[in-house]
Amino acid sequence: MKRPLVIALATVGVIATAAVALPNLPPNPLTDAVNAQLFNNKEKTFATAADAPKKGDLAFVLPDWIPQDAKKVKVKAHTTGDAKLIRFTLGQTPLSAPQCAGGAPKQPDAPRMGAKWWPKDAGREARTECRGRYQYQVVVRGGKVYAWTNGTVSPGATMTEASVTR
Repeated sequence: MKRPLVIALATVGVIATAAVALPNLPPNPLTDAVNAQLFNNKEKTFATAADAPKKGDLAFVLPDWIPQDAKKVKVKAHTTGDAKLIRFTLGQTPLSAPQCAGGAPKQPDAPRMGAKWWPKDAGREARTECRGRYQYQVVVRGGKVYAWTNGTVSPGATMTEASVTR
């Protein structure tokens, strides 16, 4: 009678430890797979924006308003939707002024996901950038830039354009 209880408690302990530890471990193939399956997100870091893919896994294709010489680019993307967090350090190219040529941007939302490297208070000073397919909220603090989207389609973008980036 004690043996099944011990096995059940050990299993619960292993699962609880994994749930706490895995999201906080450095990215590697094992943690990447577990995060994608269990927590529905994936994360990558690029030395510069130019190193990020231009095609392929679209979760890591950066919006074109991010300067190519931006450094230390970190991206966390939700695997079951279009939510994305992006952090980078500006290089020599300044961040251009926000543009929303297709109409008025939608009311900004707080990020639907978080990360250890993401500031919890970023939403208070956000500006809207909707030059690409998705509307992003952008915060600039010194040389660091934090941007997120919850998958809100930019004004003027068609649903067909938006679904291509998934």
